[in-house]
Amino acid sequence: MTYIPTSPHERDAMLKTVGVKTLDDLFDAIPQKHRFPNLNLPPALSEMEAADLLGEMASSNENVREDMVSFLGAGAYHHYTPSVVDHMLRRGEFYTAYTPYQPEISQGTLQAIFEFQALMSALTGMEVSNASHYDGATAAAEAVNLAYAQFRGKRKKVVLSPAVNPQYREVIRTYSQGLGVENVGDEATNSELGPEALIPLIDESTMLVVLQFPDFFGRIYDYTKLIETAHAQGALVCVAANPTALLMLKTPGAMGADMVVGEAQPFGIPLWYGGPYLGFFTTKKSYVHKMAGRLVGETIDSRGQRSYVLTLTAREQHIKRERASSNICTNQGLLALACSIYMSALGKNGLQQVANLCYQKAHYAASELNKLKGFKVHFKEAFFHEFTLECPQPASEINQHLLEHGIFGGYDLGQNYATLKNHLLIAVTEMNSKEDIDLLVEALKEI
Repeated sequence: MTYIPTSPHERDAMLKTVGVKTLDDLFDAIPQKHRFPNLNLPPALSEMEAADLLGEMASSNENVREDMVSFLGAGAYHHYTPSVVDHMLRRGEFYTAYTPYQPEISQGTLQAIFEFQALMSALTGMEVSNASHYDGATAAAEAVNLAYAQFRGKRKKVVLSPAVNPQYREVIRTYSQGLGVENVGDEATNSELGPEALIPLIDESTMLVVLQFPDFFGRIYDYTKLIETAHAQGALVCVAANPTALLMLKTPGAMGADMVVGEAQPFGIPLWYGGPYLGFFTTKKSYVHKMAGRLVGETIDSRGQRSYVLTLTAREQHIKRERASSNICTNQGLLALACSIYMSALGKNGLQQVANLCYQKAHYAASELNKLKGFKVHFKEAFFHEFTLECPQPASEINQHLLEHGIFGGYDLGQNYATLKNHLLIAVTEMNSKEDIDLLVEALKEI
């Protein structure tokens, strides 16, 4: 290789840290017969044979497009995607376009990014948006990086709500471990507490408070007072938001949040077995220079015509590697376009209708399930389209029973919260008909 990023000394130091002596020791878990160069691979297949085999393997996966009814959410939701989204994405101008190195000659690409930024800023109540991040968890972690840069490392405490998506919190810890950041607030003893429990944790050493809206359990809170408390201590506040809920509820921007991030998958991106998904990141204009990713601006050219320019970019391909704050790449532009097409196709009224359907159907489901013997809606707070259901048996057994009835059940909260063993997080969207909800109720009656 012409460029090796680590020196032998650095390599040896890393091996010592993980507790091995050589690079070969890292592969001990792989049987010798399967290691290079004796990979012991089966005979090669033709394209037709490979396609047939892969299709057979894929058919073993259950999916929500055919026979299954889904009430599974926890960050990835089954919404309807209008056909116009896929039709527009497959246009060659968008589908094959790479991130432009001479951006100003790619006016169509820049305009698409600009429209996404405008839509997300309006949705969240913030001043600027980038375009964009790998997923909601990445966007939340980048908020920590922004806060760290804003305080130049002088503050190193992050107050994390236990009601933030567990995957988001894991990624935040991964990102921040090299910064010496202390993450507090999401200990197991706090798992079911409301946002007021975080207030005593906020002090002059706090650089960021991370919340979720609605929270991971589906609850709706007005964070205005908490945000004011954080600001009084000089700390910033990041709110990870469900974009669908923002069409119906008070925006985090109106509550005073400094950053609003989240997962835009509900807007035109189907359930794709883990991704790629689309993280959005919006903030106040005063923090734009600390924001990772890229930002497209609008201006006037020498002939007085409207034009678009790549105003800010922090990717390592444009500047020195050691100064880069982002590695966001092309596929996020395509997914940002999908989000923009979805929002534009439905319009404000259509988006509000989707949000209202999610809200009404979820409350119908909660009401009916709450009537079943042994089942109970756990939290009393208002909720949007997810709620926590207390069950009389282990959640895994409940979900297995539902699978036998052609239903994807809810998220097993006992995986992440010891106090919520035998609890399911049920998600309801506009895709769940009254008949689907009644089918869920009847299936659970058998329990």
